[in-house]
Amino acid sequence: QYDILHPLQERPAAQACSLEDNVASGNLQTLVSRLPRHRHSGLERLSSGLDVCALENYVDLLPDLLHVERGQVMALDATDSFCLAGVFASFPSDLDAELKRFGMRIGKFKAGDNVRYECNRLFVYQFLMELYGFPIVSERRTSAALFARRLMRTGERFLVRVLGQSDRTITTLSSLENARHYPRVEKIALVQVPAGQTQTIRELDAKGFFVDRKRRVIILRVRYQQHRYNPKNIQEDRALSVMAQEVLHPETGQALTGLNIIQDTTNMLLILNDIVRGEHRGVMAYRRNEVLKSTESPGDRLKFLSAWLTKHQRRIMGYSAEFHSRLVSVLDSYLLAPANFEHFEHHPELHREVWERIRRIRQSRTVRTLEEAARGRGVGGEPLSYLDRLKLMTAIMEALRDEGDDLDPKLRRTALDICRHTLGDGYLHRAYLAPEPEGLTPYGRDVREAARRLESLSGDSAAARRPAPARPEPIDQPKETPHV
Repeated sequence: QYDILHPLQERPAAQACSLEDNVASGNLQTLVSRLPRHRHSGLERLSSGLDVCALENYVDLLPDLLHVERGQVMALDATDSFCLAGVFASFPSDLDAELKRFGMRIGKFKAGDNVRYECNRLFVYQFLMELYGFPIVSERRTSAALFARRLMRTGERFLVRVLGQSDRTITTLSSLENARHYPRVEKIALVQVPAGQTQTIRELDAKGFFVDRKRRVIILRVRYQQHRYNPKNIQEDRALSVMAQEVLHPETGQALTGLNIIQDTTNMLLILNDIVRGEHRGVMAYRRNEVLKSTESPGDRLKFLSAWLTKHQRRIMGYSAEFHSRLVSVLDSYLLAPANFEHFEHHPELHREVWERIRRIRQSRTVRTLEEAARGRGVGGEPLSYLDRLKLMTAIMEALRDEGDDLDPKLRRTALDICRHTLGDGYLHRAYLAPEPEGLTPYGRDVREAARRLESLSGDSAAARRPAPARPEPIDQPKETPHV
């Protein structure tokens, strides 16, 4: 959906006709009609016979084209050469139908179940948009994501670029480099290197990669990897993860790789330390409808901390135990300090909300460790034997059982699914569970015993969430008539 521009056919000057002059004039008038009034003179002074579609004239038109609302369309003309084919472009989108199809495919919606649709629509919308690198923020980004999805489905070769309205981030969706299920997602933005990365700052300064040396600003390009929806994954809502980072030279465009700018654990701990001290001056959205710009007051500090933990919970889950212990130490220095108890009494709901966020992150890390153990990997990533795997899973399930009713029901179901999948392994049954105990080696008997123990714990955890059956009343005992 755009205002079409018609490229001129290349002919000798002697064969030029008035029709082509009319086409060129019509193209120019189309551009002028979409410009703000104060920019009209910039185009009207151009020659009436100028071919605005030709790429050699694009640079001269660019200062005016950047003032045209919506998008520009670059396409192949009749000679198989790229040209400016249109302006004022908007992407067609059918959001509701696309959400329903996607929600049905991942199992979040069911035909005729309106309650299920209402409960899960926001999750499906958020997951679908994140697959294409966007939050739920504007019609422009939603339309770009759905249009790229449509082009990908039909096998087209394309590149869509969208400029953010507030953060000025350039998001690129393309079918390049063997993108199979989803378009490749890249983001380019001006980013400030944290002051704590001294070695990185020295390297960038020596090679001339700073756009603004005083404020440590660089051009960062990040490439993301999409993940298919998996309901058994503890990080169920994770659709994207960082695959590569590159710092672009502001003059040559050279890409510098091997640096970790946006996922540095030290930076996260420094920011968290500033938040709990009330010294952080960043911007954070609390519950999608309140923008926080400081952490000076106790209430804003608790809100900021809750929103920060919610935003970074998936990253905190995946980091090492050493990082998590340091993070807990910073949080305890604030939440358990007697000097802050008086402030917490004035904001009990916010205080409880922060503890709920921390508890959910701790439990999620535990279930994630269970997930890794089921795959045969230990806490440090080392490979595990069947016996060590079952022993570690048994210890984790005992810890989750001790949580009692404080354990999130969704995490409990995920842990039980992981255990059932492990205990249902065909090799485990053939080699250790099906044979008679006398025919097993001592190692095999230990594996068999560990599997039975894990099976018992899984049954206990499942039964702990089942409501107790109602005790039937004796038939011959009359019921009391309640007093009104």
